[in-house]
Amino acid sequence: LPFIFIHSTPTTTCLLSFFKMYSKMMRSTASQAVRSGGRALRCSSAAGLRRTLQHGRGAAAPGLCASTKASPLAAPLAEMRTQRRGFCSDVERDQMEFDVMIVGGGPAGLAAAIRAKQVAEKAGKELSVCVVDKGVEIGAHTLSGNVFETRALDELFPDWKEMGAPLDTPVVDDRFYWLPNGKWSVPIPGFLLHFVPEMNQQGNFVISLGKLCKWLAEQAEEMGVEIYPGFAADKPLFGEEGELIGVQLSDVGIGKDGQKKDSFEPGMQLLGRQTILAEGCRGSLSEQIMEHYNLRENSCPQHYGLGIKEIWEIPEKNHKAGTVVHTVGWPLDQMTYGGSFMYHMKPNLIHMGLVVGLDYSNPYLSPYQEFQKFKQHPQVKALLEGGTCISYGARVLNEGGLQAIPKLTFPGGMLAGCSAGFLNVPKIKGSHTAMKTGLLAGEAAAKALLADTEAPAELVQYEESVRNSWVWEELARVRNFKPAWHAGMIPGLAYGGASLMLARGKEPWTFKWSKKDHEYTKPAASCKKIEYAKPDGKFSFELLENLIRSGVNHDHDQPAHLKVKADKADVPLKESLPIYDGPEGRFCPAKVYEYVEDDEGK
Repeated sequence: LPFIFIHSTPTTTCLLSFFKMYSKMMRSTASQAVRSGGRALRCSSAAGLRRTLQHGRGAAAPGLCASTKASPLAAPLAEMRTQRRGFCSDVERDQMEFDVMIVGGGPAGLAAAIRAKQVAEKAGKELSVCVVDKGVEIGAHTLSGNVFETRALDELFPDWKEMGAPLDTPVVDDRFYWLPNGKWSVPIPGFLLHFVPEMNQQGNFVISLGKLCKWLAEQAEEMGVEIYPGFAADKPLFGEEGELIGVQLSDVGIGKDGQKKDSFEPGMQLLGRQTILAEGCRGSLSEQIMEHYNLRENSCPQHYGLGIKEIWEIPEKNHKAGTVVHTVGWPLDQMTYGGSFMYHMKPNLIHMGLVVGLDYSNPYLSPYQEFQKFKQHPQVKALLEGGTCISYGARVLNEGGLQAIPKLTFPGGMLAGCSAGFLNVPKIKGSHTAMKTGLLAGEAAAKALLADTEAPAELVQYEESVRNSWVWEELARVRNFKPAWHAGMIPGLAYGGASLMLARGKEPWTFKWSKKDHEYTKPAASCKKIEYAKPDGKFSFELLENLIRSGVNHDHDQPAHLKVKADKADVPLKESLPIYDGPEGRFCPAKVYEYVEDDEGK
């Protein structure tokens, strides 16, 4: 499920930037190893990593283990405890220790880092805080709509306007339409939208969430947070008593055949007295931790949506900065949850996309093709006429809401943001709730660590603070909105409207479920095959053509990052293909999965 494809700096650009600076600032640093597999430059050891930061923090290229902005080190790296140890028979791994270890450089992770530093500064003490992110630079793997609600940012930085936060397109007009078919549109009266707090966009901003994360990273680094982009956390590390003690970064220099290449370097182990997982929706480590500690024991299965997005440059006559438009209905059928968004952002950009609930029943449905079909609506075509598509991307969203939130704490760490699933579904917003939960996680970690010389086992007070916050109140109010759609769009909208406008979420019942998304899929034999029109190359595009706009770049001689699990190896040919006609080839927004014939033509 976790697919993210957005603009990122190509490997060649990283290398050119690196070598331009290398002669100026790192002549004396001999222990650097440069690698290009996965669009990142990596230091060969903890000492090399330290030297890089000390020689030119902020001068490094995107992907180098340095920062996004030049800033002084608030806490010298010499304070960190560094050692080496043999991890297995033939690999020795470096270790670096921090007070707070954060995985994920999105809104939640950065808010956690900043708040931890704010708490320490207020107490007049020091905490070492580290953030690692797999993106080549902070923001590279951040994809969103995004209409941003500032509530959590107001708490983190009350003077964010004066500080220059990149929020410069306020919402000035918001509209909502029901599309009964591919020709007509029915506007929903504005007074109804504004009567429901979840649908009122006034006071929000159309933003680039990637740019906001870059800005947050700059603020964090000025406070002394260590941020290492271009480093993917590969596996959790556990202590003698079963507690999480940190993460291990991915090995580099591994060939497609799984063998070590000459450029092989073992991934570092980054240890933390408290580890905050803020990877985003379906984060790899978060999923492992939830299974390891059985954190979903008392929650409903998480449900997901797949968002397909494009960014267009459109003529100024068609553009009105700050306009926000949402639709429901066509091209999706009555039983499929989803809807579209179109956000006008300065100077002449429109961020548009379609979100499809992955609990759809027809295996022939293609979320990507549904979005291409959506752009053939006369009103949408008129908006895009004379424009150019400049970017394409896709990502998954948590849609389970309150009922699917797992236990948030475990020995040695916490879950924050979309790793746990705090998206407000009717709002189609999760950045503000991610930031707030990250803020609370950072605060809980800092207070506990500053009060105790020993690392506390489990910070249960973090979950208590989340449950007592406006995040929990907000999700509780909309908890029955998405589940009601299992009865269809019309009943779902009717119930959702009554719940949000009349009951205000105070109905004495809570809808629950036990089925995962894939369990709603019907056999292909019982469904009508969907034939999609050939793309016109002007408004709609072939998937592989669009994928070029995503900026995806892979080293072909590296291990596949999407694999069929060993215990599911027989499922594709024994179940998926014969029963469901291979839906993998249709639901993937990058066309990763493909069924091919063998030598016998089978």
